[in-house]
Amino acid sequence: MTTTHTLSVSGATKRFGAVRALNSVDLHVDAGEVLAVLGDNGAGKSTLIKCISGVHRLDAGTIELDGEAVHMTSPAVARAAGIETVYQDLALFDNLDSTANFFAGREEAGPSWLPRGMRLMKRREMNNHASQLVGRLKINIPAKASSVGMMSGGQRQAIAVARAAAFASKVAILDEPTAALGLRESRQVLDLIIRLRDEGCAVIVISHAMDHVMEVADRAVVMRRGTVVGEEVPRPENRNRLVSLIVGGDD
Repeated sequence: MTTTHTLSVSGATKRFGAVRALNSVDLHVDAGEVLAVLGDNGAGKSTLIKCISGVHRLDAGTIELDGEAVHMTSPAVARAAGIETVYQDLALFDNLDSTANFFAGREEAGPSWLPRGMRLMKRREMNNHASQLVGRLKINIPAKASSVGMMSGGQRQAIAVARAAAFASKVAILDEPTAALGLRESRQVLDLIIRLRDEGCAVIVISHAMDHVMEVADRAVVMRRGTVVGEEVPRPENRNRLVSLIVGGDD
């Protein structure tokens, strides 16, 4: 019997000139699961998620959502398909508050019969929706509206992840979500990842923080030189095996 995964990547291949960044990569992730993608710098992790999220187009291979082939021709197409990505730079507008950042590019406005550029933003509705989301995900951000540029790194990261959670109907992809964060801020983001999983979202996490991977991931795949070289359940007894796969110690 064939299993249908929330997201399935088969034979993903991507070249940049003479460099083959991805070489026939296969992976999958299911609803309510956290998949960690591990690997050293240059392993192909970022290229893979950029192909899934529509930044790059695959040269060969397929991407399926719930068993249906999809063609990620742009980030807008990926978002419309239910895939949200949080990159390391977070892509937040520092001069705007959390609500404006939640709805950037998706502002609620009306009346609908007017051209979009002439509609009035429904600020109250957006504030209510943002408050409900923050409450549901138990995010600790200032109650008083303030620009995200004045918030801590953990709060900024939480806002970016929450924005993905709000619109990711299928998959949320998080690139180094705890990088450069302190212990308490990292804890906040890890708890948010766990809540995303518990709410049934399929989550892909790219991370170099092995302790964090051990805590939140259900499975871990390791990439090296554009290829998936192994998969393990991220448990303490498998830690050395994962490190060996990352550095090529099994060659």
